[in-house]
Amino acid sequence: MTFEEARAQFPVLERYAYLNAGTNGPIARASADAMIDQARLDLEQGRSGSAWFERVLELREEARAGFAALLDVDPLHVALTDSTSRGCSIVLSGLGLGPDDEVVMTDQEHFGLTAAVHASGARVVLTDGDEDALLAAVTPRTRLIATSHVLWTTGRRLDLGRVREESSVPVLVDGAQSAGAIVTGAGAFDFYTVSAQKWLCGPEPTGALFVLDPDRLRIAAPSYLSQTSYEQTGAFVAKDGAPRFDGGWTPTGMLRGLLAALAAHPEWRYERAAEQAARCRELLAEHVEVVTPAGHSTLVSFHPSGDPTELVAALEQERVIVRELPGRNLVRASCGWWTSEDDLQRLVAGVSAAG
Repeated sequence: MTFEEARAQFPVLERYAYLNAGTNGPIARASADAMIDQARLDLEQGRSGSAWFERVLELREEARAGFAALLDVDPLHVALTDSTSRGCSIVLSGLGLGPDDEVVMTDQEHFGLTAAVHASGARVVLTDGDEDALLAAVTPRTRLIATSHVLWTTGRRLDLGRVREESSVPVLVDGAQSAGAIVTGAGAFDFYTVSAQKWLCGPEPTGALFVLDPDRLRIAAPSYLSQTSYEQTGAFVAKDGAPRFDGGWTPTGMLRGLLAALAAHPEWRYERAAEQAARCRELLAEHVEVVTPAGHSTLVSFHPSGDPTELVAALEQERVIVRELPGRNLVRASCGWWTSEDDLQRLVAGVSAAG
């Protein structure tokens, strides 16, 4: 598949320089067609019967296998969720933490992670957003290190393999800005979350959670899909592996749209995305202060010369889509494998014109 053929899957790119996959990626035509087709089938044939239900379960297992292939792990270690936020909540609620336990995380995390950590009941230890700070904060009371692989603010990629090895503490990875954008190496960690609507260009809300050792995690919020059998008392036999943590029912159309999205990405996606991010950083550095370290991720965050809200609005008028990071005086561009040189030139022209 050529770049032109691959890019043509996303109609939005015909009109916009879409640089916001860090929030929501572009939707491929095949994904939209699959969801529309399923809605039409449900409209005309209904949503019941053994054949319909069995097909939904088949789609779930296909999605699980798709996420497992993405993360290079066994499907038995993958739970289906609706977001990285849900994955973080499943882990934090399942660990059974209390006030005598500590969770270490950086001060650059998204609320989807910080809220789950706060609600866990453990003592929260905040550090700077780097590996040395995380390691220095570990004590005998530390039960978990919870952090992003790629920080959603600065775009810095943390060497979490080093953190896991040197700390010997379980690591929960928020993979919102990494899964689908870079090679994750998820199997080396205890928990790894995925938001499919971002770099995987799937429908929202879809996602996944990798669990290295499912038996060590309590099922704190069971769904109907957690069990293989149950009693009227509520007692149940849990499914084997991580599927016991499935977050609940995913609409059939979304499953079909997700599978189409997973099939839309070319083999060369990681290399090209990295190249486009490097090019974006190079072009922007001539006009603004770029805070994302070179070679770290597919995010490029920068301090604008003026008001960030006004810049984002001005760029949108020129059909260039980026986002502001509120309260941080940062604007963030997300560079996917689908990003073209023209997209980047339009971004830089808008930033330059804004002064």
